[in-house]
Amino acid sequence: MDSHEWRERTEEGVRFWRANRHAGQWTFQTTLKTDLDWEPIDPVPREMWETLRDVLWRKYQRKRCPWELIAAIDKLLEDEY
Repeated sequence: MDSHEWRERTEEGVRFWRANRHAGQWTFQTTLKTDLDWEPIDPVPREMWETLRDVLWRKYQRKRCPWELIAAIDKLLEDEY
C-alpha cells in the first residue's frame, strides 16, 4: 500500500490530506490537526487529484515515487474529467 500525505493551512487550522493506493484503488482522507479521526472523501474532486499529482511529481523528482503512479493519475484525469 502506498500512502501520500500533504498539508495546507486553512481558516480552521492546519488540514492534513492523505491518499492511499491499495490494489490499484485510491482512497482519500482528511483531518484537522486538532481532530483524531480521519474523514473519507467521496467523491474526490478534480482539484484533489491535481494536488495529488503535484505531490507525486515532487516525490518523483527526488526519486521517491515511480513514474507509473503519475502516468496513471494523468490518464485518470484525462479520462474522467
